[in-house]
Amino acid sequence: MYFLLDICFFDAQSQVSFGGNKMARLLIKMQGLEDRTLELRFGVNRVGRDPDCDFPIDHPTVSTSHCELELSGTGVMLRDCGSTNGTFVNGDRVKETWLLPGQAVHLGDVELFVESTEVNIAIPKFERERPKPPVVLEDGVMLCPRHPQTPVAYKCTHCHEVMCDNCIHIMQRKGGTPLFLCTLCSHKCEPLDIVQPRKKKKTFIGFLQDTVKLKFRRSVGRAKSES
Repeated sequence: MYFLLDICFFDAQSQVSFGGNKMARLLIKMQGLEDRTLELRFGVNRVGRDPDCDFPIDHPTVSTSHCELELSGTGVMLRDCGSTNGTFVNGDRVKETWLLPGQAVHLGDVELFVESTEVNIAIPKFERERPKPPVVLEDGVMLCPRHPQTPVAYKCTHCHEVMCDNCIHIMQRKGGTPLFLCTLCSHKCEPLDIVQPRKKKKTFIGFLQDTVKLKFRRSVGRAKSES
């Protein structure tokens, strides 16, 4: 058994589409291209006349690969890609600069309005379904909720979940004792005092049967010794 650490990675080039998000946006203000929105993705967003750009703008004053808009946790970085007619922010020609909400960006004669440079991600909450309560037998033995045929052996010190040897996570430590971790919350677990099944009391008939068997064994033993 091993302790697994789950790590989630986000692709910098992929569109994050969780509900309730607000992505950085630029609005095209030029007549004939209005009502178009550049909603940026994480990472580099290429803008230009080339149809293969992330945001193609078909206008003669826009270069094939005009500029890049890089969205990160810090904001939006604008980089000119050696365009012919230049990239301007509030009238100043720029090679590289951070954008701010409310600024006007010109790619040649095409005007864009910086509506937002922030990104707010609402990550949905995933709750793992808790197992059913453990079954306690008549003899006091408690069975594991996930492995109904196996007695419980551990209890979590945090969420108080009980589990058996088959579902506990064990993390080996160099030069130390292993850690037993909860399968639900990954907190420390402690071993339980295992309840031993109680022996059934013998009935009077069972007691007589054992007595008869004992006398029979003794008589057989005497007969063998005399012979």
